[in-house]
Amino acid sequence: MRIVRNLLLIALALLLLPYLVAPFYRAGHPVSTLMAWRYLTGAPVLRQWVDIGAVSPYLPRSVVAAEDANFCRHHGIDFGALREVIDDAEEEGEVTRGGSTITQQVAKNLFLWQGRSVVRKALEFPLALWIDLVLPKHRILEIYLNIAELGPSGQFGAQAGATYAFGHPASSLSPREAALLAASLPNPVKRSARNPGPGMRRLAGIYMARAQAQSPQRCWSENRAF
Repeated sequence: MRIVRNLLLIALALLLLPYLVAPFYRAGHPVSTLMAWRYLTGAPVLRQWVDIGAVSPYLPRSVVAAEDANFCRHHGIDFGALREVIDDAEEEGEVTRGGSTITQQVAKNLFLWQGRSVVRKALEFPLALWIDLVLPKHRILEIYLNIAELGPSGQFGAQAGATYAFGHPASSLSPREAALLAASLPNPVKRSARNPGPGMRRLAGIYMARAQAQSPQRCWSENRAF
């Protein structure tokens, strides 16, 4: 009986740990669980943290356009987009596109595991709401731009992704380059920003147009409007 109780206490502590840690991510350079796993297994990890104010303004715009158009309006979960995904699944018999917000992806990348899982989604939803509550929008996006996988050989974050794909830092990304990096999400192994095929170029064009059509967003930049 004591063993069961101890196991339950350990499980509860593991569940609560992300909620205790998340507020401290207002500062620092957190790593994702995938990055940590690669460190532990000896796989390469290339990541140089870059503050969001030092990134080309085209990249946050393109990533939001590609991954989470309502990023500045929702509170961690975009229930409208989620409803559309469910409706598509009911009509087509399968899910054809994702409904995860950038905040959900930050929750998953920082504290959970990769791959599709009902259990992971159940843990991800309340954690995304909590992260949106305790971290400002610009910090959530800054973390995402520094932990997202953006290259096929362990490149994480905007700086490593831009250097690998285009040979220059994230501060120098053009609108087209930023859109190509955004189009490589969420699978930069299969979607190459460095050598984009017709599908990638088409996606990048769509994201570039969406990014240019955005009105200035202050929610992810406290000091300047795009």
